[in-house]
Amino acid sequence: MLNLEPVQTDAAPAAIGPYSQGMAVNTAPHGITRIVATAGQLGMDPATGELVGPGVAAQTERALRNLAAILAAQDLSLAHVVKTTVFLADMGEFTAMNEVYARFFPERPPARSTVAVLGLPKGARVEIEAWAAR
Repeated sequence: MLNLEPVQTDAAPAAIGPYSQGMAVNTAPHGITRIVATAGQLGMDPATGELVGPGVAAQTERALRNLAAILAAQDLSLAHVVKTTVFLADMGEFTAMNEVYARFFPERPPARSTVAVLGLPKGARVEIEAWAAR
C-alpha cells in the first residue's frame, strides 16, 4: 500500500510557496520509508529565512545542509541520496559549486543533473533538490 507523507522540519527553511519541504513514500508494511523526494533547497538560513553569503559556494553549502536536515527528519542522510538536480543562475559558477558539492558526497556520489536557469527565487545563485532511498 502506497502512503505519502509530507516532510517538515524546522532545521531547514520553511517552504516559500504551496509545497512541502519533502515527500516521503512509504511502500512497505509498518511505514518503512523507501523513497524521499525533497523540494529544491536554496542557500537560506533556516533561522532567518535569508540567503547566506553573496556567493555560490556559501549558498551551495547551506543548500546541502538544508537537504541533509530534511533527510534527517526521515532518519536518512546524504549517503542515501541517489539523484540530485542542481539549478545554477550562472553556469560560470559551476566549478565553485562543484568544489563544495564534492565535499558533501566524497564516496559514491549520486547521479546528478546540473542546469542553468534564468532566475531562482530570492535572487539565489543555486538550488538543489534530491531523491533519497533506503
